[in-house]
Amino acid sequence: MIYLDHSATTPVDERVIEAMAPFWATAYGNPSSIYGLGRQAAAALEDARRRIARILNCQPAEIIFTSCGTESDNLALRGVALAAAGHGKRHIVTTPIEHHAVLHTVADLAEHFDFEVTQVPVDRHGLVEPAAVAAAIRPDTALVSVMLANNEVGTIQPIAEIGAWTRARGVPLHTDAVQAGGYLPLDVESLHVDLLALSAHKFYGPKGVGLLYVRRGVRLLPVQTGGGQERGRRSGTENVPYIVGMARALELAQAEREAEAQRLAELRRRLIAGLTDRIPDITLTGHPTQRLPGHVSLLVAGVEAEALLIALDLAGIAASSGSACATGAPTPSHVLTAMGYRPQEAMGALRLTLGRANTEAEVDFVVARLAEIVAKLRDQR
Repeated sequence: MIYLDHSATTPVDERVIEAMAPFWATAYGNPSSIYGLGRQAAAALEDARRRIARILNCQPAEIIFTSCGTESDNLALRGVALAAAGHGKRHIVTTPIEHHAVLHTVADLAEHFDFEVTQVPVDRHGLVEPAAVAAAIRPDTALVSVMLANNEVGTIQPIAEIGAWTRARGVPLHTDAVQAGGYLPLDVESLHVDLLALSAHKFYGPKGVGLLYVRRGVRLLPVQTGGGQERGRRSGTENVPYIVGMARALELAQAEREAEAQRLAELRRRLIAGLTDRIPDITLTGHPTQRLPGHVSLLVAGVEAEALLIALDLAGIAASSGSACATGAPTPSHVLTAMGYRPQEAMGALRLTLGRANTEAEVDFVVARLAEIVAKLRDQR
């Protein structure tokens, strides 16, 4: 199998598995326990927190461990919004191309907690204008949420510029950085963000663990209560082996980031050039250059994504039509329609996302097989 769906998930790095192993079999204590095994687990937990904080350029106490990126986004949005509501702030600014973890949470806040929501439009490349975000901020704005890199089209947003505006207005900025964890710098000071969400399985760590950075001083109501773990901000026994694995995976991804990004960008160029040369009537979506290094998103005219993905699977190629969370959805991508594509066009979306194990030979094979598949499917219409 040729795996080209790294934006959906990544295989766990062997070095990460090795780091996690002791915390299942021998160092298995509950970090809230006061005896030796518990203290050992607690020490590993805080060591992971410190290592992650060094990468994010923040204080360890500003890191909250969660179960995934979706939970991190939910905690950021609900936690800040509900805290701000007590001070008369019931307005949220976001964009229409956010992950559903953001959009559905914001919709819930609007429906059940009387928040108003402003969605700042994006251009044909999926980029939002920082000045437009600033113009949407009101005196009652509780939070701004703009993702760092889009999962469906790979476009990287100008978060640092947006953050400069929000910081000047005194409004917290949340960014969903789930897709960016292995590919972009994560210095929260340079990004000017107040909240940042990550998920380990997007950068060769385990599924089921994520984190939320919350700048000191940002008011955040807990969404999950109970035993008071994570300084009362996210109760529940911490998943020590997965947290250790996430710290190791993030260290490796960031240490190897520049070299890997350069390699992936060249593979991306080769893939795009091959496909555009061999297949007529395809359109690259997302920004042509300001995008994740291994991310290729296309619209294939005259072909429905479902049929294309089935044919690719039979050929031994794993790909997707956009967000893995929305696979099988009968409606066109909300990201593509927000970018101005017609629903019928969006039904032909294809996402090919490269990773560490992919090679030039695999790219060339995919180009050849995809050209054959598209031609056959078009002939059948």
